[in-house]
Amino acid sequence: MKEFKAGKNEAGQRLDKYLKKILPNASMGFIYKMLRKKNIKLNDKKASGTEIVSVDDKIKIFLSDDTFAKFSVNEDRLMKDFKALSALKTDGLGVVYEDDDILAANKPVNMLSQKSKETDISANERLIGYLIKEGKLDFDTYKSFKPSVCNRLDRNTSGIIAAGKTMKGLQELSSHFKERTLTKYYICIVAGKIDKRQLIKGYLYKDKKLNKVTICQTLPKGRDTSEYLPIETEYIPVAYSDNATLLKVHLITGRSHQIRAHLASINHPLAGDYKYGKASFNRRFTDKYNCKSQLLHSYELNIPDMDIHIHTDIPDIFLNILKGENIWQPGIQEVLEALH
Repeated sequence: MKEFKAGKNEAGQRLDKYLKKILPNASMGFIYKMLRKKNIKLNDKKASGTEIVSVDDKIKIFLSDDTFAKFSVNEDRLMKDFKALSALKTDGLGVVYEDDDILAANKPVNMLSQKSKETDISANERLIGYLIKEGKLDFDTYKSFKPSVCNRLDRNTSGIIAAGKTMKGLQELSSHFKERTLTKYYICIVAGKIDKRQLIKGYLYKDKKLNKVTICQTLPKGRDTSEYLPIETEYIPVAYSDNATLLKVHLITGRSHQIRAHLASINHPLAGDYKYGKASFNRRFTDKYNCKSQLLHSYELNIPDMDIHIHTDIPDIFLNILKGENIWQPGIQEVLEALH
């Protein structure tokens, strides 16, 4: 018999999900069968698996040692992974906010938020490595809970990504992102002069084969529109010249490539955006400022219910271009922070 006592990182999740972490090599069918046969008990009582685990709950698993070993975590392999993560460098990923449950970091360009294949090393792995090195994540906790990023940014978009350090933090963050009970602001540099604030709406369709989206103002007639998603983007001009504008963008609906495609659809594409932008505009920025990706940065995150208000500094590449294009002005960071 094996006995486990739930801590704060196990609490708040369904019992069947917790059991799957203890017995990752077992099928859910096997786990439910063991629950029905009372080979797995919660606080010495029969359980269905749908119960929500609380701190100090006791989970007893009545399996032979060989069966438990067959279905349980391979601790040697897990320790190898744990040590590999602890050796990772942050590689430009800077922590901008941290409390007991939540962590937010400033992701640089050319870094994945989360891995897309097994061999990737993403911001998620680097943040776990940071927590291990700082002594904020030990091996016993890692065996049953792994901190995780809750929002994704494109590889070539920089800025704020938020992660749950604990199960409580992960659940709260995930809920706010899902329910949109938070506000996200981006900054970008776009082609042309924009001097008025505006809320623009439309519909977004994504071609998954090309990984490219198209925007239309109204739903097309005479065709299936189920994959056309409504979008809303609010942009606020911060500073501008005749050639380019620094915008603060309120992302109301968070769709794939929304900001890039939506602004391009109104003839104000992002500088450095080779998928949706203007070739001549991009060449000037590439030649003059060595701009190799779209100038889009996740600048600010506000979660009032959690009393979280985070913003980053303006990236150096933005400052160089603003100064080079005579758009920069004293106090521009303070202006950005104040605009909502």
